[in-house]
Amino acid sequence: MNRKETTAFLSVLLEQEKFSGMAKYWAKEVTLDYGWGKDFEKRVDYMQFKPENQLSVSGIEKGIFICYEIKSCKADFKSGFGTNFIGEKNYLVMTMETYKAIMNEIPHNVGVLVPIPKYADEYEEFKQPTPIAGCASDWKLVTIFPARKQIRKRSMAELLFCMLRSSKKGGGGDEEKN
Repeated sequence: MNRKETTAFLSVLLEQEKFSGMAKYWAKEVTLDYGWGKDFEKRVDYMQFKPENQLSVSGIEKGIFICYEIKSCKADFKSGFGTNFIGEKNYLVMTMETYKAIMNEIPHNVGVLVPIPKYADEYEEFKQPTPIAGCASDWKLVTIFPARKQIRKRSMAELLFCMLRSSKKGGGGDEEKN
């Protein structure tokens, strides 16, 4: 698979594994600092909001943001783009080969998710990774190590607004015209 196909595969698998089902609040390609110019804008591949519960205001306010960055290869990781770790929890999603190539360069608080065939053993996959091929439904994402919770530096309102704006089709922050 080439870089573009790998990114697409990882994206489909992440959406299947982490965002399908009820009460899943997420957005793709979430732009932060919109309108400040390309040099200042940051983009997160996927952002998820996970409320503690939906039964009370305090349950919603105790929710956390989880950010996911897709990295298709070592060059993608080294590019300097897409390492916007702004959530309470942050994950890199990559192939096992990419993980093995950069494992010593991953920040200590960032978690890692890798795809393996559905019925494979993750330790065997680490020793001898299966090349990505076929349908994403034949694969599963496993946590190589979990993200460590960190303090969020942006408000809940700002991040929810950025998620909402990114999910709007045909928009981009422009005011409605009458």
